[in-house]
Amino acid sequence: MSPCPPAIYTASRVACLVYFRTVHRLQVRGLDHIPPEGPVILAANHCSLLDPPLLGCAIATRVVHYLAKDTLFRGPLGWLLRRLQTVPVDRSRGDIAALRRALEILRGGGLLGLFPEGTRSRDGRMGPAKGGIGFLVARAGAPVVPARLEGTFRALPRGAILPRPVRLSVHYGVPIQPDEISALGADRAGYERVGALIMERIAALGFPPPAA
Repeated sequence: MSPCPPAIYTASRVACLVYFRTVHRLQVRGLDHIPPEGPVILAANHCSLLDPPLLGCAIATRVVHYLAKDTLFRGPLGWLLRRLQTVPVDRSRGDIAALRRALEILRGGGLLGLFPEGTRSRDGRMGPAKGGIGFLVARAGAPVVPARLEGTFRALPRGAILPRPVRLSVHYGVPIQPDEISALGADRAGYERVGALIMERIAALGFPPPAA
């Protein structure tokens, strides 16, 4: 796995961090729960287009690789996503190539950012994990750090064009270890239990309700 160009990734991350701290008074908790090296899956709830940059902008010591729908890989945004080593996913079918690429990133010791729900929430509430997430997590054999993002639905829900300057927060939780994941089983029912466990750990995180 070739490393992401440090200048492009670092500039993008720092710009996002400055924006979130200045405009949205970003609050971060639990950064020490992210292992400093080795394969890690970072799994978060998903309400807004702000979620991917918010999830990774405070992590200064590691590059976060994301999965993103392939329709985003057009024009200038596609150019940037490719250089940040974001993996395109065809959500209209089971995308085996994207799954293999995600596993390659993890087997190379990378940090993979996932949104288990697969799409943005329409009402701000968390939904169930998509079926393939449990399979990917079980096959990876990597610890999973749950992360709770708060405020992004109010800031930029579906259909909104410009974000509102509400407070945002991200809380990284205690990693779910591979042995806890493998104990849930290596069949379809087991993979569903893995997805449910991840969403339960995400839901258990949080801050007091932020001020508008």
